[in-house]
Amino acid sequence: MDGISKKKMVMTAAAMATVVAAIYFFLQPGKDPVNPQPEDIFAVSAKKDGMEQSESEIDEEPPIIKVDVKGAVLAPGVFTAQAGDRVIDLISAAGSFTDRADKNKVNFAQIVEDQMVIYVPEVGEEDGGITENIQVASSGSASLGTSSGQVNLNTATQEELETLTGIGPSKAAAILEYRETVGKFEQVDDLKKVSGIGDKTFERLQASISVK
Repeated sequence: MDGISKKKMVMTAAAMATVVAAIYFFLQPGKDPVNPQPEDIFAVSAKKDGMEQSESEIDEEPPIIKVDVKGAVLAPGVFTAQAGDRVIDLISAAGSFTDRADKNKVNFAQIVEDQMVIYVPEVGEEDGGITENIQVASSGSASLGTSSGQVNLNTATQEELETLTGIGPSKAAAILEYRETVGKFEQVDDLKKVSGIGDKTFERLQASISVK
C-alpha cells in the first residue's frame, strides 16, 4: 500500500505542476498585432499630423506680387512687393520722388496688388482722374491701372473711354472720331495719333488699354 500511495502522490504533484505551468503560460504578456498599444497609435498620429502640417505649409506659400512704378520717381521699374505693402513702400523702392513729383495726387496708404501700376504725376500735369490710377481704381473700376479688364480702344463706348486716366468727354470723342474716320487701332501706340493725346497721357494709359 505504501508504494501505491507514493505513486499517487507523485502523479498528483505532476498534475498540479502541469496546471501551474499552464496558468503561468497564459498569464504571460504578449503582443497583439491586431490591437496596437496606445503609444503606437500616438506615434502614428503625430507622424501623420507632421506630414499634414508640412503639406499645409507648402500650400500656403505667399503669392508673388509685381508692381509697375512709373512717372516722377527716381528709378521707375517693376518691383516685387510683399503682401501688405503700401504705395509708399513701392515708391521708396523706386528711389522716392523726383523734385517735380506732385505728392498730393498720391495715396501713400493704399495697399498694393499684383499687376498694379503706380503712376506719380508731375506738378502741373492735367488731372483727369489720375489719383484713381495711382490707387489702382480704388473706386472699383477694373479697367484702371491693371492688366485685367483693359479698355479695348476698338470697341469701347464713350462712357468706357472716359473711365481711363486723363480721358475726358472731348478726348473720348476724339478717339471715337479717329476710329470712324481712320479705322481700327492696330496697336496701342496708335492712340498717340489722336489729337490731344501726347506721350505723358499715353504713358499713364498704356497699362489700361488694349486693341484686341
